[in-house]
Amino acid sequence: MSEIIQRVKSSTIEAMRAGEKSRLVVLRNISAAFKQIEVDERIELDDARALTVLDKMCKQRRESSEQYAAAGREDLLVQEQAELVILQEFMPAQLSTSELDKLIDEALANSGASSLKEMGKVMGVLKPQLAGRADMSAVSAAIKAKLST
Repeated sequence: MSEIIQRVKSSTIEAMRAGEKSRLVVLRNISAAFKQIEVDERIELDDARALTVLDKMCKQRRESSEQYAAAGREDLLVQEQAELVILQEFMPAQLSTSELDKLIDEALANSGASSLKEMGKVMGVLKPQLAGRADMSAVSAAIKAKLST
């Protein structure tokens, strides 16, 4: 069993014992997402795939937060941000801007990309390295900026 899945299960048990209902809902949603993929694809999730699932859930919460903020729905915004905090407990530490820039520069050099048409090459090199450690839309924007100059 994946280390991440094991951490989610133990956190679920702790939340049940502590009576943390809102935390428990988020943890059960994570477990359900993991189980859904295991059933649909008939596989046992490894840490890399679990990170992909968590990253997707985090991205959904960030996007929802932006929409709720724009709509002035403070109640829903607070809820989404609270869920995001819980999800991020299981994610690896985020890369700093300087670390991210260094990896992008290395990927640009290694792939030989020189125009926006070759952005896919760079993303292909970076995606496995950055899974769960950086917001891929921000990475994409940084790559576009570097290839445009």
